[in-house]
Amino acid sequence: MKVKTYNIKHVFKCNSTLHSGQIIMAIGQTQLPRTLPPLRPYKIVGLISDTHVPSRAKVIPQSVFKIFENADYIIHAGDLVEMSIIDELEALAPVLAVHGNMDGQQVSGALPTVNSFKLFDWKIGVTHDAGSINDLSKMRELAKTNLFNVLVYGHTHTSSIKWEGKTLFINPGSPTNPEPPFLCKPTVALLKVTKESISPEIIQV
Repeated sequence: MKVKTYNIKHVFKCNSTLHSGQIIMAIGQTQLPRTLPPLRPYKIVGLISDTHVPSRAKVIPQSVFKIFENADYIIHAGDLVEMSIIDELEALAPVLAVHGNMDGQQVSGALPTVNSFKLFDWKIGVTHDAGSINDLSKMRELAKTNLFNVLVYGHTHTSSIKWEGKTLFINPGSPTNPEPPFLCKPTVALLKVTKESISPEIIQV
C-alpha cells in the first residue's frame, strides 16, 4: 500500500473567528482515517520478458499494465528493443532490467547482462539467455556463483517455473510473441515475496 501525504492549503471556517468545537475542513481534500491500514507483509514483483516493441509488436498489451498495477517492483529479462519500454513500466513501479540478444546498442549500452536486487533476505537475479530448460547447468552455475535464490530469465518466449531445491528458475514467457504460437499463449508472471517464502505465478495476458 502506498501511503499518501495530504497537504492542506485551503481552510474553510464557519465564522471569521474559530470557537471551541468548530470543525476545520480542507476544501477538495480527503480526510485521513483515524488509523491507517497496516502495510502489506509481502511484496509483489512483476516479471516480463521479450517484449520486442516495436520490431514484433506495436505496444505492450494493456492487460499487462492491469496485471502489474499492484506490483512493488518489475523485472524485465531482456529483448526490449527500445528503452521506452522501461519508461512505460516505471510508471507503475521501479524496474530492474537486462539487455537481450536482440537489443541494439542503445539498450545493450545502458543495461547489463546480469542484474539483481535483494528483497527481504532473498536475492533475485535476472539474465536474458540462461540456457535450455532441458539443461540447467548454465542456470545452476549462474545462481550458485551469484548466490541467487531466484533466477529470472527469458529468450525462449516460453513460460516456465522450475524449482531445484530451494532455488527458483522462472521464465515469464513473452506477452507479445510467444513461441511456438500454436502451443503457447502470451504471458507474464508475478512473484509474491514474504520474509518466509516466494510464490510464483504465470499469468496469461
